[in-house]
Amino acid sequence: MTIRKVVLPVAGMGTRLLPATKSQPKEMLPVGHKPVVQYVVEEMIAQGLTKFLFITGRKKRSIEDHFDDDPELEAKLSIKDQALFEPEYAKEGAEFYYARQRRPTGNADAVRLGKEFVGKESFVVAFGDTIIYSPNEPMVLQRMAESHEFHGSSATIGVWDVPRGETNKYGIVKPQGAISDDFIIEDIVEKPNSSEAPSLSAVAARYIFNPDIFEAISLISPGLGGELWLTDAIRILIKQGATVRCVRLKSEEQRYDIGTPLTYYKAFTDFALRDSENAEAYRAYLNDKVKQ
Repeated sequence: MTIRKVVLPVAGMGTRLLPATKSQPKEMLPVGHKPVVQYVVEEMIAQGLTKFLFITGRKKRSIEDHFDDDPELEAKLSIKDQALFEPEYAKEGAEFYYARQRRPTGNADAVRLGKEFVGKESFVVAFGDTIIYSPNEPMVLQRMAESHEFHGSSATIGVWDVPRGETNKYGIVKPQGAISDDFIIEDIVEKPNSSEAPSLSAVAARYIFNPDIFEAISLISPGLGGELWLTDAIRILIKQGATVRCVRLKSEEQRYDIGTPLTYYKAFTDFALRDSENAEAYRAYLNDKVKQ
């Protein structure tokens, strides 16, 4: 993958997870024994992305601390415990930078803050509260990058299929023709009612953009909820004649949106059941609880 840079918006307030998120970011909630945002960073590094810009906000300092080196803690750990410690990101070539979104005015505004960081390169946008589980190669991000470069697209969006009754929770794309594993779109709508949804293909919180997106962001006005939405900027790209394509998650891939208590419970359980050391005991515990 020739793309190197990632913009990671992590400035959301996480109000639907209160009181757990009153004093800590939702991106730092544990899923298994890692915080949510660490899964996202490791996904990016596994695909060769090495330069990260976190778009942070108030009460997000713990994210910066988490990705700092901690020599004092490492010195106190046994060799066994060090194996469980977070990766040495410097050895992976990863570099972390931070920009602050002073007010939570929408995901498009968060991406806008990455303009100087990105320069003239294509880049990934990955939301720090959403995990994509891809057990097999090539992972969805690699497939997106290959499509983006092959088709010369201005934007490439990861999508997954959702039940019709849940279209009002996501951005939904309108395909140009039949939906396939890799398809072009002619529109995208933010959180439509089920009766108005143009498809069941929902944005999976992974994007690849050319720098053209920044001009499109500068042209949008506040939309749903008074916020600036990436959806509206993507619609401008489409109206300008730019190519916008989607790559679908495969059947074995899963999107975990850590946005509500229920989705958080589901994510924690799924990842706990994939824990090689504790999965068997945890499964037995769940079975006992179900029987009760």
